[in-house]
Amino acid sequence: MNIFFPKEQDDEIRTAIVPPVVEKYVELGAEVLIESGAGTSIGVNDKDYTDAGGVVTKDRFDALSNADIICRLNAPLIEEISPLKKGCIHISFLDPFKEKKLVDAFIKASVTAISMELVPRITRAQKMDALSSQASLGGYSAVIEAARRLAKVFPMMMTPAGTISPSKVFIVGVGVAGLQAIATAKRLGARVEAFDTRPVVEEQVLSLGAKFIKIDIGEAEQTQQGYAKELTTEQLELQRQGMIKACSNSDVIITTAQVFGRPAPLIITQDMIAVMKPGSVIIDMAVSTGGNVEGSVSGETVISNGVQIVGMNNLPAQVAENASQVYANNIYNMIDECWDQENTVVNIDLTDEILSGCIVTYAGELVNTFVKKGD
Repeated sequence: MNIFFPKEQDDEIRTAIVPPVVEKYVELGAEVLIESGAGTSIGVNDKDYTDAGGVVTKDRFDALSNADIICRLNAPLIEEISPLKKGCIHISFLDPFKEKKLVDAFIKASVTAISMELVPRITRAQKMDALSSQASLGGYSAVIEAARRLAKVFPMMMTPAGTISPSKVFIVGVGVAGLQAIATAKRLGARVEAFDTRPVVEEQVLSLGAKFIKIDIGEAEQTQQGYAKELTTEQLELQRQGMIKACSNSDVIITTAQVFGRPAPLIITQDMIAVMKPGSVIIDMAVSTGGNVEGSVSGETVISNGVQIVGMNNLPAQVAENASQVYANNIYNMIDECWDQENTVVNIDLTDEILSGCIVTYAGELVNTFVKKGD
């Protein structure tokens, strides 16, 4: 069985394969093909891959057409699906709720499409949870980016000329990214506050040394995947009113709130931005799914009332070497979980809790219940 890792498209810096993971695949008995230049962006050259036991190819189309498994980070171009071998397995982030044409193309090509966003958040699947591994690095990068842009230091400093007060950081959304953002901001010495619609996360916030902001918005639930459910219009208004004070006291705001499969909720509005001090920084981590911040623009920095609103699309790529390392391991763990060592093949078992959760298409059909419901 051969596994092909194509070079990522456009300006993606991360890659789905690193040499130490190539060695793991070889130990399984798989043939590993890597497109030439796949690791250049993180300082890995073709020889590094061949030294690890991989085979480097410059013929992308031939490798795609003959691969038993195709692994990549981002969703493929739609024209790269029809050449795939019938019955092969394609693993990547897919965004299946928005990319319906891609899903249809996988069905038509009779390809088993695995969406890494849909890996269930259960204990057995933690080692495959690429969404969490990338979100954690994204939360770290968001804080580092904010610290770089803010014209103040994060920690309190005692100087001969007087005491410098610590910067105040407000984290909105306490999922994986938010928790890492809290931890990173605390390590840098900032005074940190956090808010989430789920009161259950208060203990986690406090354990990291941050203050949890309590706003009574009524009952707020979370999905089976552990994401916050979409709030009502009334709940969003209560939340906004309660957050204005926290925003006015903050030098940095980092928003991480996303509703899985739907546009990100608008949380930071212009009336909140208006009470912030000029020179403050907002990092909108949800900008690629619509944004949590009014006025944020994907891929751009907007100045509003003297406040920088930063809409970086790919924060994990700011630490691309580590992001590639953990993603490569996530993919390997997925394949290893269902690898038949005796026959060197992958067994697809749709009754398995992990596979049934993340397989979108199989044998020419849409099989994922979550995607079917569009929930």
